[in-house]
Amino acid sequence: MTHSPAEPTSLIAQTGRAYFPIALIARLPFAMNVVGVLTLVVAARGSIATGGLTAAAVGLGTAVAGPLLGAAADRFGQRHVMLLSGIANALALVLMSWIAFAPVADSWLLAVAVLVGASAPQVGPLSRTRLVAYITRMPKETRGKTIQGVLAYESAVDEIVFIFGPVLVGLLATTMNPAAPLIGAAALTLVFVSAFALHHSANVSITRTDASARVEQAPARELYRFRILVVVLGMLATGLFFGSALTSLTAWMEDRGAAEQTGLLYGLMGVTSAVLALSFAFFPARFTFRARWLTFAAIMTAGSVLIATADTVPTMMIALAVTGIGVGPVIVNAYSLATERTPRGRSATVMTMLGSAVVVGQSSASAIVGAVAESSGTAIALWATVVSAFLLLLLGVMNALLRTPLPTR
Repeated sequence: MTHSPAEPTSLIAQTGRAYFPIALIARLPFAMNVVGVLTLVVAARGSIATGGLTAAAVGLGTAVAGPLLGAAADRFGQRHVMLLSGIANALALVLMSWIAFAPVADSWLLAVAVLVGASAPQVGPLSRTRLVAYITRMPKETRGKTIQGVLAYESAVDEIVFIFGPVLVGLLATTMNPAAPLIGAAALTLVFVSAFALHHSANVSITRTDASARVEQAPARELYRFRILVVVLGMLATGLFFGSALTSLTAWMEDRGAAEQTGLLYGLMGVTSAVLALSFAFFPARFTFRARWLTFAAIMTAGSVLIATADTVPTMMIALAVTGIGVGPVIVNAYSLATERTPRGRSATVMTMLGSAVVVGQSSASAIVGAVAESSGTAIALWATVVSAFLLLLLGVMNALLRTPLPTR
């Protein structure tokens, strides 16, 4: 069987080989922002409470503006939106690097932090949008597996970035100065986010094979259906888990005089998470998305209990590795469900809603769990991972009970 040019069989042939490394590095600053701001403010102002509030302000900015950036990309195309947000974010990061040490009130810190979050380029969600748009041009018989494989890859990349980002922040802050992570993030944003914006794939989400100029959009109210919001809330709970795990683990390692090794232990969870995420496409079809959510959220919950009760470094390593088995598939599953349920013409919006939810959860948990660890001790803070994982499991139960029809596309 031969395929017409309108139905190419190779995704790499459509995107080009340079696309994937560009899209990977371009999302690294997004994973550095929250931890970088927290590290900088604590070092500059000497207050964990102020640092936590400022990190939470980054999440607030992302929560408000992230979906708006996605909606703008759906309506006007990704190129101009990504270029403008990239430049604005780089300037905001540089401004934060300066103002943290300036003799100004903390309210100015919070205002700039909101700008950092609001201007953060949504590379991960928009990359998924581009790749899914390419896949829709492929032969129907190959689309399902290809979409699952691509979403698995994208989630594995996110896992790598969200694990490596905090480690890179720690290395730069320790070996250079507390402002170095944000300045480095600004440089990466200018170079790689711009390259991502200018890549020829930027226009694929608004291009159709039938020569019509733009995709018709479903009404905005479709975005607020429970079938979509439950997935967004699931990603929020995942972000809460990330923030609580990293913050409580940092406190746990600090109690043992080895806080600088936190990234290495945290990376163990990222390794098993990435491996299972990449395996997602090979799960049998009878293992439904609803069942996968419940299964892997349950594994995360069990692993979180192991984390909360670990009393030695080897047992903590085992607990983190076990928990990672659930993390990767949960993320891939969320994006798969979102792809399946996205109203027509709203792909970038939904994807950025999910990406923003992770950052909001991460930044909020970092602030709350940091305060709990300082006031009540590490043992209490560790149980925050159990709470966030159980919340994810509860949302999985709610999703399993959902039987409403999917939107027309």
